[in-house]
Amino acid sequence: MEQKKLSDLLAGDSFEGFVLIRSFSVKTGQTGKNYADLTVADAFSELNGKIWNYNEEQFKDFKPHILVKIRGSVVSWMNTMQLKIERIRLATEDDPVSIKDFVPAAPKSSEEMFDVLKSYINRINKQDIKDIVTYAVKLRKEKLLYYPAAQANHHSIRSGLLYHTTTMLAAADALSKIYTDLNTDWLFAGVILHDLEKTEEMDSSELGLVSDYTKKGLLLGHIVQGPLVIQEAAKAVGASDETTVLLQHMLVSHHYEPEFGAIKRPMFPEAEMLHYLDMIDARMYDFRKALSEVNEGGFSEKQWLLNNRRLYKKTED
Repeated sequence: MEQKKLSDLLAGDSFEGFVLIRSFSVKTGQTGKNYADLTVADAFSELNGKIWNYNEEQFKDFKPHILVKIRGSVVSWMNTMQLKIERIRLATEDDPVSIKDFVPAAPKSSEEMFDVLKSYINRINKQDIKDIVTYAVKLRKEKLLYYPAAQANHHSIRSGLLYHTTTMLAAADALSKIYTDLNTDWLFAGVILHDLEKTEEMDSSELGLVSDYTKKGLLLGHIVQGPLVIQEAAKAVGASDETTVLLQHMLVSHHYEPEFGAIKRPMFPEAEMLHYLDMIDARMYDFRKALSEVNEGGFSEKQWLLNNRRLYKKTED
């Protein structure tokens, strides 16, 4: 079904079509009246929307991760495009749409990426490390095939966690040929394990849509949950204390700064490199996503994930 892309809409445009609700909340305006504030999405981008004539009974069935058909007009508010939604209804089985068409996904199949991940596990020579990684990956394989890497930030797409991990592995492999003193056993293991417990931190459907964080995710987070799984794996496979502690250190230090959740800063080279591999891959994803909606020679809107910078899309000759 052909309809306008949300990313192509300009102030003054009208829009009618199907969208996925990514978030839905009720807020109170300055006049004391309630309105609905929602984020809607197609397969390419998201847009904030408002329903000013909010009726609790009328909209009780509206919630995140459902398809709706909307009609509205685009307005510019604080230099940001916004949809003023005038009509909205739930999509039905008779509508010519599938929710899968509205869910962004990694550019490679999960099966293909999982085979890549396994190939890197097979390249780990130190048996203790290989056994721990194999145990942890086997424990989370089913979810790893479809889980996003975040609810809303970098790699928040179906199979985004696996995409993030395999891209980092390729970068680690390349950089290890330059910094030849790096031990790829530790580096590959750190990359594979660093975000693996996001599969337990968030609650995601098989479409890769996160509804919320889990209880463990809110109380502990993947930076704490990861080392606990390493401890479990190490006990199961009989790994040494040295191997166990060093892998745990890589996970608790990979966010680097305490304000970003790090418990320690990296204390050996492979742990340091893990942080920068993670940062590079996240930033390149954010740049690519933001600039995908910009014409050559133009600037993006301010990107709050990138320190409120406006990004420039250079002209390619």
